[in-house]
Amino acid sequence: MKKMKYILVTGGVVSGLGKGVTASSIGLLLKACGLRVTSIKIDPYLNSDAGTMSPFEHGEVFVLDDGGEVDLDLGNYERFLDVKLTRDNNITTGKIYQYVLDKERRGDYLGKTVQVVPHITDAIQEWIERVAMIPVDGKEGPADVCVIELGGTIGDIESMPFIEALGQFSYRVGAGNFCLIHVSLVPVLNVVGEQMIDPLFASWNKLINWPMNFCHLVYHVQKTKPTQHSVRGLRGLGLTPNILACRSTMALDDNVKEKLSQFCHVPAEDVITLYDVPNIWHVPLLLRDQKAHEAIFKVLNLPGIAKEPSLKEWTTRTEICDGLHERVRIAIVGKYTGLPDSYLSVLKALLHASVACRKKLVVDWVPASDLEDMTEIENLDAYKAAWKLLKSADGVLVPGGFGDRGVQGKILAAKYARENRIPFFGICLGMQVAVIEFARSVLGLTDANSTEFDPSTRNPCVIFMPEGSKTQMGGTMRLGSRRTYFEVMDCKSVKLYGNRRYIDERHRHRYEVNPDIVGRLENAGLSFTGKDESGQRMEV
Repeated sequence: MKKMKYILVTGGVVSGLGKGVTASSIGLLLKACGLRVTSIKIDPYLNSDAGTMSPFEHGEVFVLDDGGEVDLDLGNYERFLDVKLTRDNNITTGKIYQYVLDKERRGDYLGKTVQVVPHITDAIQEWIERVAMIPVDGKEGPADVCVIELGGTIGDIESMPFIEALGQFSYRVGAGNFCLIHVSLVPVLNVVGEQMIDPLFASWNKLINWPMNFCHLVYHVQKTKPTQHSVRGLRGLGLTPNILACRSTMALDDNVKEKLSQFCHVPAEDVITLYDVPNIWHVPLLLRDQKAHEAIFKVLNLPGIAKEPSLKEWTTRTEICDGLHERVRIAIVGKYTGLPDSYLSVLKALLHASVACRKKLVVDWVPASDLEDMTEIENLDAYKAAWKLLKSADGVLVPGGFGDRGVQGKILAAKYARENRIPFFGICLGMQVAVIEFARSVLGLTDANSTEFDPSTRNPCVIFMPEGSKTQMGGTMRLGSRRTYFEVMDCKSVKLYGNRRYIDERHRHRYEVNPDIVGRLENAGLSFTGKDESGQRMEV
């Protein structure tokens, strides 16, 4: 049986350096070399999963086929690698402690004192080994390489058990089966210096007693000290990086690479620059151009197995994206517009679609509450700005969400799109507000609402699903991949999906369109073209 190869991606200095994109790009590069790749994301927070966290905390909650609510980085892995991950591919401190405590309650530890070392650290290693063997690319048997991303920053207290476990793990799997890539920051400082304009002119100035003439020069200085300290901290915790991936605004100078090599004990050719690029699709190409795959093969003893990366299709798409000029404006009307990561999957889907249509995507973020009448009274400028963006859009998208803040604004956006025949896409809550708006405007049910926002409404258009839980928040929604059957073949949705009879899409909701009102809505002209297998749940 072949031995699994592991690549660990850690981050230093500051959070938000792009470890997720780096890990995804490394996976893509190895896949382009003919290897099968799987991914694991470690999140050191105590939550069991991302399902109960606000998008302002960690960005969007990414939903998997099996209903797992996970970190948005797993969305990057799936998009880059074209794989379908499981909920167990996202490890959290909460999951690990729950697993260990359940074993302790069953008496599996035979009276031992349960401790962080060895019990928690062993559980982490067992979890990694078990999940790494699960095929995620639709083929039989395990992958060749497992890319593990450790969330957070080296030195964080909450990640210490994982650092210890991964140190033990690297020793356990042995040299040649474990490669550590450390993503760190090399800041570029704009240092202002002074220099005399001309020595001869300066001498003449001195003779006639004029003031000295200086010009100000701006030097771009790449500073290595933060990375040096970060690597020193990592080594102090028992992990030694094999490759440095340095985030910076510009490519590293050779002398800076040499300095990092000397102080961090990494060969200069294994110091890679991840400098700022127009879009993240360039990152795998940056890694390829700097021979990152060769550095990884060297550490993992894979030189004879893998071939040169084949990224022709990827390169073409990247170049097309950079060269787009004709714009398409999409207004996203939402609650969390201050943090675009809250709608990352929606944003990526729009980008993929716009590139396929050869259009340059322009997203206008419209805070839903700014469209409401109350904002017109309290903040007229914000109200006018929001409506100006909405009215200049080529298409309107209302994504999912929870809670009643901004719902009236979303209803107004749906009404504007319907009355002015602007392409409208409502996802989850976005579909629900479209139904509420139709019931109010067309059926004349002025108090039509969702029981989520008005439990006592006399005309509930959207109701709580019978199988949901009103007391347990985490993991109790209708989650994961569900099948939708098309009722009408002559409709936009069917054409967009290539004239298929049914589709499988991922869900995350507690509320549904009230089946008791569907007949009235359809008689008035609202067509429910997609329903679930029972025909009772409205999907499209």
